[in-house]
Amino acid sequence: MIERQENKVRVEKSCVLLPSFMNMIMSSKTKKPVQFPDSVDVLIQDNERIEVKGEKGELRLNLINEVDVSIDDRTLNVQSTSNSKFSKAAAGTFRSLINNMIVGVTEGYEKQLELIGVGYRASTQGKNINLTLGFSHPVVYKIPDEIEIQIPSQTEIIIKGIDKQKVGQVAAEIRSLRPPEPYKGKGVRYKGEQISLKETKKQA
Repeated sequence: MIERQENKVRVEKSCVLLPSFMNMIMSSKTKKPVQFPDSVDVLIQDNERIEVKGEKGELRLNLINEVDVSIDDRTLNVQSTSNSKFSKAAAGTFRSLINNMIVGVTEGYEKQLELIGVGYRASTQGKNINLTLGFSHPVVYKIPDEIEIQIPSQTEIIIKGIDKQKVGQVAAEIRSLRPPEPYKGKGVRYKGEQISLKETKKQA
């Protein structure tokens, strides 16, 4: 259920931001309110974090003191607490993150990978993916918690989950096990990814 007794919440506790998160904040802008359906519950807990619950699961996000969060019926507003560039950018970033959470618990996210190369294949065994990628031995990738892996064919991998960032991270990690090489394009690539191939130098 949504707690309405604190329609406007100002977060008093700050947190340390990682460099990558800082970059994301500085490139964001304040955006419009976020609408969420009846099937989603949003709770601001202890003035420190927001929880979003839906049919696919539950996600949490720690808040910072540069933003104000307010809930009005099925609308969530994220506003800056000052006129500083950082505060305004932070409001836009948290608006985007919260919107991603709502989409995640209602629809979920997925990334698709393709294995390109003779003999390249993938299979699952328990919580592991076994990958044959042209090395002398198979590569084993442990599937993280809250991530679902589907392998519709030996050369296709589908990564699913409610956390957009985690789904993208897992896809990037698997791709990094054998990135597409620049001459024939063999390796692991995102579905539909275009690889710029280099021409093989001809011997004189």
